Amino acid sequence: MATAVRLGTRVDAGLLVGCVVLSLVATALPEKDREPIAGGLRRSVVAPLVGLQKGAERWRIAWVSNEQRQLAADSVAMRAINSEALRTENEQLRKAIGLGTRLQWGFVPAEALHNTTPGEPVVTTLTLTAGSTSGIQQYSPVVAPEGLVGTIYKADPSMSIAELYTHPDFRASAMSADGQASGIVYPHSDRGTGSEAYMLELRGVSTRITLKPNTVIFTSGLGGTFPRGITIGSIVSEIKTSEVWTRTYLVRPAVVPSRVNTVLVLTAQRVTQGTGNIWGGAIVNSDSAARRIAAAGDSLARQAAQLEAAARKAALDSVRAATIDSVQRAIGIARTTPPTELDTAAQRRTRDSLRADSARKTRRP
Repeated sequence: MATAVRLGTRVDAGLLVGCVVLSLVATALPEKDREPIAGGLRRSVVAPLVGLQKGAERWRIAWVSNEQRQLAADSVAMRAINSEALRTENEQLRKAIGLGTRLQWGFVPAEALHNTTPGEPVVTTLTLTAGSTSGIQQYSPVVAPEGLVGTIYKADPSMSIAELYTHPDFRASAMSADGQASGIVYPHSDRGTGSEAYMLELRGVSTRITLKPNTVIFTSGLGGTFPRGITIGSIVSEIKTSEVWTRTYLVRPAVVPSRVNTVLVLTAQRVTQGTGNIWGGAIVNSDSAARRIAAAGDSLARQAAQLEAAARKAALDSVRAATIDSVQRAIGIARTTPPTELDTAAQRRTRDSLRADSARKTRRP
């Protein structure tokens, strides 16, 4: 190895010395002899080197150009991603502002920071950028413009932890829009993938109640944790179980926690006084509205029946009065008294006339 290195070094040194000698000789030559030699060297020795230099320059230009194009494409893609993210965030903020406008009071807005746990298929908790100093307490409901998100598990002074409806310990009393079906919402026991991993179960529904797909489920207000009327989700299908007296239904939630960036936390006073018709409470209270409409219809029907009976009675009275008047005119009695009195007088005169005729017949020989 050392011999080869020494040999290579000697060859390089010899070439260097040869090049120096040739350059000195070329410099010392006359002008007329120097140009032919220089042209021969340019065509034989220098031409390949010049070609390599030009090729290297072209490769460099192409690489720089490709890098610039790639940077431009990456910049456009990043702008598109950021634009989509900003659009989604702005849309959620607009919805949250709209929900806050409808609520008007009794809520604390907060930004939701997602907690990613390795190996966890779904999001079960959120870190919120608001805490007890803002009025948030443990078990305060967490909602989004689309509906229910979860409850507060822990409230620190400046931040809090929200336990979502996907958490294994989550429970919520629920009912259908008409109030006929009621039960308890649990996380779905059979976790799927993607959006199917966030499914819920409505358990404890009476067997005499059948819920159709797309039936909206709301919180019932029982238990004191959630106010009445917050949208939970919609019915997908019935789940066959071993229960005899109750039914279980699969529910698709209205809110996907992985897409939530802004939430509202309801205060204790708001929970006590309710949320009204914020999430379709008019639908939830449709049973009372239907009862009011039915009662109004019954009242109108009764009034119509009473009017019809009064008209019928008036018609009968008119016919009876006309008949009595005709009879009285036939027997030559003037109508100077009310119909009832005329009836009595006519009957009395008829009896008196019959008695007089009978007496005359008995006095005849």
